[in-house]
Amino acid sequence: MIFSNKHIFVFTILLMFAFTALILYAQKSDKERTLDEKVTTFLDKHRSDWYDMNIPIRDGQVLYDLIVKNNYTRALEIGTSTGHSSIWIAWALSKTGGKLITIEINERRHNEALKNFKEAGVSEYIDARLADAHQLVRELKGPFDFIFSDADKDWYKQYFIDIAPKMTIGGCFTAHNITMRSQGIREFVEYIQNLPNFDTTLETDRSSGISISYKTKE
Repeated sequence: MIFSNKHIFVFTILLMFAFTALILYAQKSDKERTLDEKVTTFLDKHRSDWYDMNIPIRDGQVLYDLIVKNNYTRALEIGTSTGHSSIWIAWALSKTGGKLITIEINERRHNEALKNFKEAGVSEYIDARLADAHQLVRELKGPFDFIFSDADKDWYKQYFIDIAPKMTIGGCFTAHNITMRSQGIREFVEYIQNLPNFDTTLETDRSSGISISYKTKE
């Protein structure tokens, strides 16, 4: 078979693209492995430190799995505390190419979270804001495909009402501590379970109680 100069040129270009893609893949894999090691080392080191209004490890894994499984990239967290849940979310977003906006009203917890993000190696995947979520959630433009609510329980329903229109179809709203016996939690759970455009399940077997609501239509 005789190859023309045109064939050789096209073959050369394709070979160059393939070689470049291979290099980028190797670099991404190295970066991913490095981050995985850094995050797991951090989480293991601080395994017993998350007492300040943070989620337990098993709930962090639930959030991580939801993001990776559904390839979510635009996440919002309402209630950072000192950053345990944020780290799990950001770690998952590092796999999907996404970023997290997380909101905390307490300056001490916010500053401690920033230090934790840096030590865990996930700062580049997090936009941490010191603000009142009651106001900021209303102001954020979105769109979002993953939300985790873990702030004041009496405001859960209002957070949902404010953010639901900014969610993409297929997006997921999750809320923590939904097994708590409080008026705000009961009102929130009853509300989301009766929405025609959200499919809600309650994760209680292996967590502290997480509601998982997928947006099915506008």
